[in-house]
Amino acid sequence: MLSIGKLSKATGVKVPTIRYYEQIGLLPEPGRTSGNQRLYDRPTQERLAFIRHARDLGFPLESIRELLSLSDSPDQSCAAADEIAGRQLAAVNARIARLSALRDELERMLHQCASGTIAGCRVIEVLGNHELCAHDHREVDADDAP
Repeated sequence: MLSIGKLSKATGVKVPTIRYYEQIGLLPEPGRTSGNQRLYDRPTQERLAFIRHARDLGFPLESIRELLSLSDSPDQSCAAADEIAGRQLAAVNARIARLSALRDELERMLHQCASGTIAGCRVIEVLGNHELCAHDHREVDADDAP
């Protein structure tokens, strides 16, 4: 049995994150000592390592929840897991495409800048007027959504 600190050290997941995963149901409620200290068993450590690895690969928490649910039924087909991983791969490819477009735009902006004064600086000009960009690379944040 591991304390939360030892579990954190063993998995590389910070203590507040472990508590959060418990709160949202990704990890089961831990056992407690008579002094009310959390105690974690080996299966919980393995589950947390699974979550950590999935997060490192960029999976959103809801997909991780689905994958954990699937892993709890080892005899079923892995088609659903493949579909979830496929969605993640598509999201990564879309992110890479967007980052490539951003890189290209920044390179274009810098290449066009004559390194004179701010009054004639292409970087400042392009940042001030999105229409001067070669691509529409705006990302809609939740705060920007109507």
